[in-house]
Amino acid sequence: MNTPFLPYGKQTITAEDKQAVLDALENPYLTTGPGVAAFENALAEYVGAGHAVSFANATAALHIACLALGVEPGDTVLTPAMSFAASTNCATYAGARTGFIDCDPSTGLITAELFAEAVEREKAEGRQVKLAVIVHLNGEVADMEGIAAIARENGIALLEDACHAIGSTYTDSQGKVQAVGNCQFSQAASFSFHPVKTITSGEGGMLTCHDAGVAERAGLLRSHGIVRDAERFELPELAFDRNGAPNPWYYEMQSLGYNYRLTDIACALGLSQLKRMEEIAASRRMMKGWYDRKFAGSNLPLAPVPTREGVDPVRHLYPVLVDFEAAGMERAEFCNRLREKGIGTQVHYIPTHMQPYYTRLYGEQSMPGAEAYYSRTVSLPFYPGLGETDMMRVVEAVKTVLES
Repeated sequence: MNTPFLPYGKQTITAEDKQAVLDALENPYLTTGPGVAAFENALAEYVGAGHAVSFANATAALHIACLALGVEPGDTVLTPAMSFAASTNCATYAGARTGFIDCDPSTGLITAELFAEAVEREKAEGRQVKLAVIVHLNGEVADMEGIAAIARENGIALLEDACHAIGSTYTDSQGKVQAVGNCQFSQAASFSFHPVKTITSGEGGMLTCHDAGVAERAGLLRSHGIVRDAERFELPELAFDRNGAPNPWYYEMQSLGYNYRLTDIACALGLSQLKRMEEIAASRRMMKGWYDRKFAGSNLPLAPVPTREGVDPVRHLYPVLVDFEAAGMERAEFCNRLREKGIGTQVHYIPTHMQPYYTRLYGEQSMPGAEAYYSRTVSLPFYPGLGETDMMRVVEAVKTVLES
C-alpha cells in the first residue's frame, strides 16, 4: 500500500472552520464588515495587546507597520539577515536604507549582542537607526528584553516579526510570562495567517500594538488613506450640507494609502482557528518535544534547533541542523532522498543579504551566523494532524538516509 506524502507543513481545516466560512458568506458584508473587527478584537485579547489591525497578508502588515512607526525615505532600518525576504522588503518599500543583523548560528535568532554590533556598525558609518525588525524564527523567541534595553539607549523603535510565533511565550527578568505580540518590549508586532502557519485565514496578517495612534495610522493606510470621520474632514465646503450635516456619500483621501484589507470571509476562518489555539498550541508543543527526544538520543550528524532558557515556543516549523560534511552528502541529495521516501522538506531561509536584489543594492556582505545556520538547516514535516506513526516515518527516513 502506498504511504501518503508528508509535506513540511500544511493547513488543518475542521468542519467548524468550514461552517464559519459558510456563515460569513451569508452575511451582508463580505469585506470590511463586522467579521474583521471580531477577528481583530479576539487576536488582541489573545496576545494581550491594546490594538490589532488586520491586513491582506503579513507582508502588508510589516510594510504598514514601518510607515505607522514613522519610517520615511532615507531612514535606516535594521532587519534580520536570517528570515524571509519580507522582513527586509517592508522597510525597503518605505524607502529606507536597510542594514542587516546577524544571528546565532544554532538558533537563527538575533541576540542582544548581535543587535548592538549592528547598531554600532551603523553609527560608525554615520547613520542613526530609526527602527529595527526582530524576527522570532520558527516560533522560537528572540531576547526582546535585552534587545529593547539597547534600543531604548539608542532611540530605536522595535517591530517584532512574529509571523512564526503566535502562541509562543517567554519569561522576563521579573519572572512574568509574556506572550509574543503583547508588545511589552516593542512598539508593534506582526503575525501571519498563511496556510502553513500555526493558524490560517487562507492568507492574512495582523499588526498588534499598544499605541492607539499607531493603530489608527495603520488602519488608515491599509484602506487608501481614506477618512470617513466627519470630525476630521479638511474640506467643509464639500463635506457638509447647508445645515452643517455631513453629506452621506462623502469621504476624504488625506494620505497615500493602500488596499491591504482582509475580507470577512478570511477573518471568519481565522477567528474559527483562533478559537482552537490552545489545542493547536498543545499539539505543536507535543510534536516538538517528541522530535527533540528522538533526535537528541541518536548518534546522527544532526541536532534539533535549541530553545532559549525561559521560552515556551509554539513552533511553526521544525528545522534540524545537519552536518552535511560529516554525513558525506550534499543537502540536495539529503532532501531528494527523503522525498523519494515520501518525506517533504524545505529550507528556511536563504539569508536575505545574499539575495541578488540586495547584493546589487548594498554589495556583498558577510553575516557568518546566518550563513552557518543556512548551510545546515532543513525543515521536516510539522503540523497538527501529523500522528506519531507519521513522525516515526520521518525519523526513520532521516536515519536511513544519513546512515547510508
